[in-house]
Amino acid sequence: MKNNKSIAVLPFVNMSNDLENEYFSDGITEEIINALTKIEHLKVIARTSSFAFKGKNIDLRKVGKQLNVSTILEGSVRKDKNRVRITAQLIDTREGTHYWSKNFDKELLDIFKLQDEISLLIANEVRNNFGHFDIQDHLVKKTTNSIDAYELFLKGRYSQLQWTPESLTIAINYYDKAIEADKNYAKAYYANLQCYGLLATWGFMPYEEGIELAIGNFLKAKEIDTKLPEYPLSFVGKSYWGEWNFNSTYSHIKNVLAINPNHIDGLEAMAELFTANGFFKQALFYANKLLELDPLSANNLYTIAHIYYFKKEYEVALNYIRKAVNYSQDLELANHLHCLCLIWLNRKQEFNDAVKNQKTADLHQLLFSVINEGISEIPKYQIEQWTNSDKEDTQLAPLKLFILANTNHKEIAFNLLKIYIDQKRGQIINFRNEPLLEKLKSNSKFITLHQSNLSIKDLDPLVKTKIGSKTTIEKAEKEKFKIKLLDYFEKNKPYLNAQLSLNILADEIDLHPNKLSFFINEIMGINFNEFLNKYRLEHFKSIALNPKFNHITILGLAYDSGFNSKSVFNTYFKKTESTTPSQWVKSQKN
Repeated sequence: MKNNKSIAVLPFVNMSNDLENEYFSDGITEEIINALTKIEHLKVIARTSSFAFKGKNIDLRKVGKQLNVSTILEGSVRKDKNRVRITAQLIDTREGTHYWSKNFDKELLDIFKLQDEISLLIANEVRNNFGHFDIQDHLVKKTTNSIDAYELFLKGRYSQLQWTPESLTIAINYYDKAIEADKNYAKAYYANLQCYGLLATWGFMPYEEGIELAIGNFLKAKEIDTKLPEYPLSFVGKSYWGEWNFNSTYSHIKNVLAINPNHIDGLEAMAELFTANGFFKQALFYANKLLELDPLSANNLYTIAHIYYFKKEYEVALNYIRKAVNYSQDLELANHLHCLCLIWLNRKQEFNDAVKNQKTADLHQLLFSVINEGISEIPKYQIEQWTNSDKEDTQLAPLKLFILANTNHKEIAFNLLKIYIDQKRGQIINFRNEPLLEKLKSNSKFITLHQSNLSIKDLDPLVKTKIGSKTTIEKAEKEKFKIKLLDYFEKNKPYLNAQLSLNILADEIDLHPNKLSFFINEIMGINFNEFLNKYRLEHFKSIALNPKFNHITILGLAYDSGFNSKSVFNTYFKKTESTTPSQWVKSQKN
């Protein structure tokens, strides 16, 4: 079922003469996505899924169906020296029709103000057409006073999002230059922190050096701005992966989501935290929200597949992981989980096809034989070769541990698991729920390997976001507003103004726009544009049948009634009257 209060922002097209300005159009797109995610009751598709359609000429109705959104924003960016021209248009994905468009031409110095203006206009138009949600007064915060620094930051972000060791190094170079242009650019420091952390964790630079540089950037960033979601997010990696301090991790993630309830990294971290603790109901809650906001992300599909794998629902896990592998064949963790699901389901042929290109195909094959073909002994020489497997820094998955744990070498496996836990090694964080370690639980010392300090009692209740508003209006107040509004429309006919917006109307009747939007949707049972168009349609009918207006075309009469778009008028008329305007006029005059 499509969520009506929803939008996908497709990558803005770079219309600049300089093709290298692609970083700028991508950056503007991402900034608008980030701004809109701050609106709690508006579903905004995340960057990964939106950018999956970059450069593709696809029917927007199909895009809307695939992303499950009612609205798509598309546009273009032309940057020329110190000016920027942005065009933006909203498309109703049900009909494929444009219902709003606007051009913006500004000095580059006003870029943050421009992004705020565009984001607010977009949010208002979605609300006007699809139903109420509260909108903040501002959605974009000015993060630097230096346009040079901002452009360098966007170049860094453009490189970082390629997620390769080389691109991260290039990104750091740009972020450093952005910091040179503005020593107080907190977002650039936080971005450097992430890049250095990844390079160190992935083993592409000395670990101690990378972590030291990451911490150095963090210390500078926190002195400048702790209100960005990047601030509490900076603590998550260390407390979760580095310390296995789950209670502290939970607090930090809550702080991220308090700043932005739709923060993708925050939602993913919460799903992973609950998964590691076996809180599968809570993990699925956040994993499903992740998929709702970013349905084409291989990483998100892997996250939810992992939960079902730990629940031993291997068929469900397999369905998700197949999609993940299809979207990103290079996602090694997804390929590994794909193989594990096939092992448990004993799908020999599928397994052979899946494993043939894996670096650890021999170990995967041995594990398959252990689980499905009764192998219980591993040759002594083989075990001796595996003795130092705990020193393998690049080990993605502990396949040797899994093999030992399911053969007659459980004591060796248990000791190896203990070493891995002491090392706080990667995916071992999920050891409590790993089906391949199930047989080690009979060891009385298993429960003492690591004690989680996060209890189910520590968790806040799960509250499904209800599309609506925190705005409340008493019954007597509702009736008073209703009389006031209807009386105003009867006397002043504001709907005849084609440029009438909810904000303008709210100002005219001295009411906050959020409250007016809530009132119209709650009392009238229709959205703002339907409310206006209902009056406009009745006005059109009255003048269309008046002989003194016979010299005016039907479209002209529609414009005189307040409609400002031919397609909007025709679509609304047919939806309401089940016929076209011309057929209706003809039938009424006969």
